Amino acid sequence: MNAAGLEGGDWIRGITIRQPWATCILAGKRTENRHKPWPWRGWVLLHAGKARPAPAVLRDPLVATAIRGRQLHFGAVIGVARLTDCHLDRGPERCTSLWAQREVHHLVLADVHELPLPVPARGALPAWKPTQDLVDQVLQHLPDLRPAAP
Repeated sequence: MNAAGLEGGDWIRGITIRQPWATCILAGKRTENRHKPWPWRGWVLLHAGKARPAPAVLRDPLVATAIRGRQLHFGAVIGVARLTDCHLDRGPERCTSLWAQREVHHLVLADVHELPLPVPARGALPAWKPTQDLVDQVLQHLPDLRPAAP
């Protein structure tokens, strides 16, 4: 793969996800729930938002199992993933993920890579175009990650 001629956000986007769900993605959660559909397909920076989770959320058995032994980072890019699909919930026959909520859009993630160190960054909602500097910082941790050649 070759990144020549592409600026930061031309091949990748950022997605801000509240904790603990951002960390759950690193631990195997592959469905992210959103209220609106997303047209973007391709690589996304996984940005952990700054909002602190309610204690009850952290005690949810599914969440607690996924984040056990992991640190929750806030206000930083903690990984990258490939967004492969977005579909409206159509029941368990379409999306069997335990993480999928009813009557919302499911972002389907694949090829998740956790950064060895979080990269502090400001996110935005819903999806945002990262700066070249931020992409360069992330690629220092994942040097083999590059956009597909045109």
